[in-house]
Amino acid sequence: MTFELSEAGTLPGDGCAGTLVGRIRLDDGPHVVRVGEDGLHDLSSTFPLMGELLDHADPASAAREATGETLLTLDELLRSTVSDDVGAPRLLAPVDLQALKAAGVTFVKSMLERVIEEQARGDAARALDIRKRVESLIGGDLRSVRPGSDSALKLKEHLIEQGLWSQYLEVGIGVDAEIFTKAQPMSSVGHGDWIGLHPRSNWNNPEPEVVLVVSSKGRIVGGTLGNDVNLRDFEGRSALLLSKAKDNNASCSIGPFIRLFDDSFGLDDIRNERVDLEVSGEDGFRLSGSSSMSEISRDPADLVEAMMGKAHQYPDGAILFCGTMFAPTEDRDVEGEGFTHKAGDIVTIASRHLGSLVNRVTTSDKAPPWTFGATALTRNLASRGLL
Repeated sequence: MTFELSEAGTLPGDGCAGTLVGRIRLDDGPHVVRVGEDGLHDLSSTFPLMGELLDHADPASAAREATGETLLTLDELLRSTVSDDVGAPRLLAPVDLQALKAAGVTFVKSMLERVIEEQARGDAARALDIRKRVESLIGGDLRSVRPGSDSALKLKEHLIEQGLWSQYLEVGIGVDAEIFTKAQPMSSVGHGDWIGLHPRSNWNNPEPEVVLVVSSKGRIVGGTLGNDVNLRDFEGRSALLLSKAKDNNASCSIGPFIRLFDDSFGLDDIRNERVDLEVSGEDGFRLSGSSSMSEISRDPADLVEAMMGKAHQYPDGAILFCGTMFAPTEDRDVEGEGFTHKAGDIVTIASRHLGSLVNRVTTSDKAPPWTFGATALTRNLASRGLL
C-alpha cells in the first residue's frame, strides 16, 4: 500500500488555531518547534528541551512569543518523514526527557478484555467462549460502578464468590489505579514512523489513547495522541509479563504534536474527546472503532494524581496514556480468534482536537533500532551551544 502523510490528514480539525508544538530532526539534531500557518518555527534557542517549555508558567503564550526562524513547511516535513532518505528532515515524537507512563484498565470494555485474556491464559482460540461467559455475568454490573466506592467493594465481594475476581478488576474498580511505565524516555516513535511488535507475538492490537502532557510540577499543560501497542498473548499468560507485552523497540507511538492548553483547548475538551481508530491491512482487511473519553472510569486529573505527587516525582515531567475502551474482537483470519496485526498494517488514530497519528506495523527486530538517547541528546545540544 502507498504510505503518504498530508497536512490535512495530520492537523486537528481546526488546523493551526491551537498552540501546537513538537520536535523535528534536522541535519544538526533535534529541534523544538511550533506549528504555524506558514511553517514550523524553531523554538530551540529559547527552549532546547520540550520540558523547559512545558515547565513555563504559561507554555502556550511562551511558545507563541518565542522568536525563531521558520525551518520548513509542514507538508515538506511530512513528505521527507516517509521518504527513503534516512538523513532527510523527520518529524519526531513530541517529547524528549519526559517519563513515559500509562494508566491501564480505565474503561469497562477494555477491563473485560483483560479479564478474558487472563482467563484464556493468552490463548486467542479460547477467548470467544470465555468472553460470552464473562460479559453475561459481570458486564452490565461494571458500567455504573465508581472505582473505590462502597458499591465497588460490594461488587468485588460478589465476584469473589462467583470465582471471577481478577487482578484487572482490582485496578479497574478498586481504590488504586494501575500506573505503569510504558517505555523509556527518548524511545517513543512519532507520526509516520514504524511501530514494532515482538516477533514472537501472535495475538496483539493497537491501543488508541489520549495522552496527557504533565509538567515537572504535576500540572497538566496539554494533550496528544498515543498508540500503547499491546501484546495480548504475552500479558494474558502472566501479568508479570506486562513489560514484555508493552515495552519493545518502537512499541510506543506519540504524536503528531502536543496541543498546549490555551483559550481554544483545555482539560474539559480532553474529558470529552473521542478517539477514532482505523487499521488498513495489505490483505484488504479493514477495522475501525472509537473510544470516548467521557466513558472513562477515572477522571484524567485523578490519574495524574495517582502517577505523581509527594510519593513520586518526575523532575523532567511526564506523559500519561489514559487508557482505551477499544479492544478489537472482530475476527481477522480464524473464526473466534479475534483481531491481530499483520506486518504492513497502517494504523490511524485521530481526534478532533489533537489531529492524526499514523504508523505502519512491523516487528520490533525489523523496526529502526533506538540509538539516540538522553546522553546523545545532551551531547548534541551542548555541541550546538544550546546548553
